[in-house]
Amino acid sequence: MTHPARSVPATAGCGTRLPLGSLCSGYGGLDLAVAEVLDVAPVWVADPAPGAAAVLAHRFPGVPNLGDLAAVDFGQVPRVDVLCAGFPCQDLSYAGRGAGIREGTRSGLWHVIADAVGVLRPRYLVLENVAAIVARRPGLDVVLSDLATLGLTAEWTCLRASDVGAPHARNRWILLATDPAASPAGAVADPARRRHQRPRNPREERPGPGNRCDAAADPPRDGRHQGRPEPAGQQGRPDAPIGRDAAADADRAGGEARGRRPGTGDAGRREPVVSGGTHWGCYAPAIARWEYLIGRTAPHPTEPTGRHGADRLSPGFVEWLMGLPDGWVTDVPGLSRNQQLTLLGNGVVPAQGAAALADLFARLTADRTPNEGKAA
Repeated sequence: MTHPARSVPATAGCGTRLPLGSLCSGYGGLDLAVAEVLDVAPVWVADPAPGAAAVLAHRFPGVPNLGDLAAVDFGQVPRVDVLCAGFPCQDLSYAGRGAGIREGTRSGLWHVIADAVGVLRPRYLVLENVAAIVARRPGLDVVLSDLATLGLTAEWTCLRASDVGAPHARNRWILLATDPAASPAGAVADPARRRHQRPRNPREERPGPGNRCDAAADPPRDGRHQGRPEPAGQQGRPDAPIGRDAAADADRAGGEARGRRPGTGDAGRREPVVSGGTHWGCYAPAIARWEYLIGRTAPHPTEPTGRHGADRLSPGFVEWLMGLPDGWVTDVPGLSRNQQLTLLGNGVVPAQGAAALADLFARLTADRTPNEGKAA
């Protein structure tokens, strides 16, 4: 899937692939998004979860996995020009405890990532989380303060997957930061740039870098990102409408295919049929749109359990909803169904991330371009 607005910034490419490092990598969705906007070459990834590690090893062969971030000495890690991280959102989501970014919480892993940024000094930093980070305290305020302390310039936005044509909402926050002082990758990182060199309460320092938000956080949608994979968490209720078309919902669509309930409430009207005979009901337009955009027919939303004719959500359908290449997760050997759904539910829609990054790069470029031809 391509996006007409995507282009590599003039300062980014110069005919050489940019080395990329990935933290909290998952199935590599944020890496795929970055690769649609920049010409990058993965140098290392980092995710200790067995399922994620299996996917990363299968899809990025030969790329080392650093594992647990808390155990990594980033002073010994190869430098990268691009660093991306979709850090944990359990304490930021509306479905979580609401603790925010604090020491000792899962979302508090941000502090480890900030330390890594201070040591590695990448030219570009890409962050992803639920849109609820905008409203949580401590949340976005901590991230922006830390980035300002590190001397980075940042832009951020909130974008729904449905904004790029996906049949589900999945509102996400994406941030792009740049370091004007960053040296080219290859040099050894400076271990002196550790967290103990920074103020313990960065919010008491100077304000965070300039930022703008294109869309407000969406509490009902962000909250479903936690506790279980998001697509599975959406079962039983539809997502937000997309224009006139209701967004697809895996459980409802699967139920209609099995004849449990009508798709439109109009028993006298024949339901639309797409994708090899599956009855999608009122979700057919949204399903057809995503099929067209990603160039792949939707698989059946459910699969048989083998017990009394019961069905369950198909990981292959969730993979399709995320806009991933066919089999990106589901064809990896040795993964259980639960591992597949966990990875897919916590992952990034590459097209969504790429669209957000294209816009953020344009903003940063515009901010650095002097005004010309304008009256004083």
